[in-house]
Amino acid sequence: MKTYFLKMFGYNLFASNLIIQAMETAGSPDMTLKLMGHLLAAEQAWLERCKLVPPSMPNSWPENVTIEQCKKQVSERYEAWVTFLNEINEDDLNKIIPYHSFTGDYFENQVGDIVTQVLNHGTHTRAQIGQQLKLAGVKTLPVTDYSYYLRVLNS
Repeated sequence: MKTYFLKMFGYNLFASNLIIQAMETAGSPDMTLKLMGHLLAAEQAWLERCKLVPPSMPNSWPENVTIEQCKKQVSERYEAWVTFLNEINEDDLNKIIPYHSFTGDYFENQVGDIVTQVLNHGTHTRAQIGQQLKLAGVKTLPVTDYSYYLRVLNS
């Protein structure tokens, strides 16, 4: 499962970079920056929970996000998640992580379920960004399908 998650983070990086390029080409509409900032903040928040460290931010909606920050952070988040996954063993994916949400509610989830959440949230939020790009007048969005990623990876 760990190998699968590492492969999926490669896809996550690929798709996020394509969307960021589209955002930049479109002039970085405010709503797309807000959504990408949220995606990247959530990736960090979940990683901090998995590492059992205190949260470094008060919520997952940072303000005044720039395209430069997004470009930098997408690689940083990828590296941080890959490093974390490479440092744990397969059994650690079943480890229960206790944490508090940003509203203070207490929860527990398995590491593997948290990783799945992070990856699914990324796909969902990139689709929201794509919708905002269309509303901003972008005619053609980049292909971010997983099958396309596999074709690029295997070519």
